[in-house]
Amino acid sequence: MCNLYRMTKNASEVAAWFGAVEGAGGANFAAEVYPGYTGLVVADGAVRAMTWGVPLVLKGKQGQPLKPKPVNNARSDKLGTGFWRASFAARRCLIPLEQWAEAEGPKGRMTRTWMSSPESPLLAAAGVWQPTDTWGASYAMVMTDSAGAASESVHDRMPVLLAPDDQQLWLTAPPSEALELCRAWTGPLAIARTDEGWARRKAGQGPENETIF
Repeated sequence: MCNLYRMTKNASEVAAWFGAVEGAGGANFAAEVYPGYTGLVVADGAVRAMTWGVPLVLKGKQGQPLKPKPVNNARSDKLGTGFWRASFAARRCLIPLEQWAEAEGPKGRMTRTWMSSPESPLLAAAGVWQPTDTWGASYAMVMTDSAGAASESVHDRMPVLLAPDDQQLWLTAPPSEALELCRAWTGPLAIARTDEGWARRKAGQGPENETIF
C-alpha cells in the first residue's frame, strides 16, 4: 500500500494543471508526503491543504484515549462501508502526485521502489476526504488490486490513478459510476528500484505499520 509519495509542485502549479482555483492561505508541505503529513488535494474546485490520513480514534485497555492513527489508504472494495460511505458519496477529491513508493526486500532492510508516469509530470490519484475535529480536513488515497498493471511486480495493490477524462467523473458522478473507475492503471509506468532505506524518516514507520480500511 502507498505510505509515501512525492509532490514538489506548489498550489499555484497544481491549480493550473487541474483547472482549479488556489485555496485561501498558504500551504507548507514536504516534498515527501507521509501519513500524518500535510499534502495538497483538489476538492470542490479548489486546491486545498489537508492532512494525509483520516484519524482513527483508539482506546487503551482501560478505556483511555490513545493517539489517533492516520488511516491513509481506503480500499476500493470498502468504500461503501460505514467508515468511508459518507465521504465516498459526497467528498471525493484528486490527489496530485509525481511518484509513489512501495517497500521491497526483507524486513529491516526494505528499500524504496518509486513508480511514476513516463508521459506526465503529474498523476491524479483518487481520494476521499472528511472534516475532522482532530486534524481538520483529512484525506485518504483509494487503493485497488494491481493485477494487470506494470506495478503488479512490486505490490499487489496500487493507487487508483485517474486519466484526465475520468477526473471530473470521479469528483461528480454518483457513487456507483465512480466505483467503476477503481481499477488497475493499464497505462505505462516507470519503475525505479533504489537502495534508499524505506524507514529512514523514523524507525518503526515502515509498511508493516500502515493503516488501511
